[in-house]
Amino acid sequence: MIHFVLLIACAVVIYFSCEWFVNAVEWLGQRLNVGALAVGTILAAFGTALPESVVTFVAVVFGTGQQQKDIGVGAAMGGPLALATVAYGVTGWMMWSRRRNRSLALAGAPAPGAPAGEPMPPGDAEQAGVDAGDAKKLARDQTWFMAIFVVKVALGLVAFAFKPWLGLLFFAAYGVYFWREIRADGDQGDGVDLEPLLLQRRRETPDTWAVIVQTLATLAIIFLASQLFVHQLDAVGPMLGLSATVTALLLSPIATELPEIMNAIIWVRQGKTRLALANISGAMMIQATVPSGLGLLFTPWRFNGPLMLSGIVTMVAIIYLLVLLKTGRFNAKTLSFAAVFYLIFAACLIPLLA
Repeated sequence: MIHFVLLIACAVVIYFSCEWFVNAVEWLGQRLNVGALAVGTILAAFGTALPESVVTFVAVVFGTGQQQKDIGVGAAMGGPLALATVAYGVTGWMMWSRRRNRSLALAGAPAPGAPAGEPMPPGDAEQAGVDAGDAKKLARDQTWFMAIFVVKVALGLVAFAFKPWLGLLFFAAYGVYFWREIRADGDQGDGVDLEPLLLQRRRETPDTWAVIVQTLATLAIIFLASQLFVHQLDAVGPMLGLSATVTALLLSPIATELPEIMNAIIWVRQGKTRLALANISGAMMIQATVPSGLGLLFTPWRFNGPLMLSGIVTMVAIIYLLVLLKTGRFNAKTLSFAAVFYLIFAACLIPLLA
């Protein structure tokens, strides 16, 4: 029973910590003079992708047994899968929820949570409109991810002498992406609507030290709560009759990507859908490169059936997303269906491991 209580408690802590984190990281982006989308693709993505990257680093570099190294490789493959399916699906559902609220408001119906007979004010109704983000940029990011991910999966099927050194190319690929995001986004000049820093609510412009302290403190709490969440899942899995392998490949990725999912919920709720989508796409680029580079350098990087299945499902989910973006069908409803691919993965994984 205590494990279930801790699971819920960790999820609550991660959510409220993410609220403080996104509030601080927006101000950090303003202090560093980076563009609006770079706040999501670079700053927020780096922070929220840190927990799973550290898990991979510790497992593959300091792991003494093959099982520990396999956990690191599994984390490197499970992260992109959870982001491409669950994270995008949750974002789509939140977009749909905001659009529904806006429709009710424009029709004069009470907004959810508002007193009976009191419709949402016109200004709030307009602000509740869903911004589907920059479809062209999102398509470009996912194309980059797909190209890198295909190479990542292909390398898991072969073995040759200099394969470990190719891990350095994955680090270089992220360096190119980082530089491109900073330069391209910095020219836009479109900032986000900044709310007062939660650590200094009464100051219109917070002190730089306060921005840094709130960013680092919330990031540390998110990291610790995420790790505790993963440990509780490891204990809950057997209680539910799930093997350790199923728990590692099916449930742990959701736990490690929980910060990105929470950020998406918060930013879409605030009407900043572009930042939510940018955070996910930026985190996916980190997941496709940094953990993969570590895995190539410190493990044989050979895939078994479950790992190949996760790679295939991830690629299918990205193809689905690219089709939506290229055909103009990218919207809240179609994006919500991305989560279905994770259910397909679960349905195929359990018999595979039986």
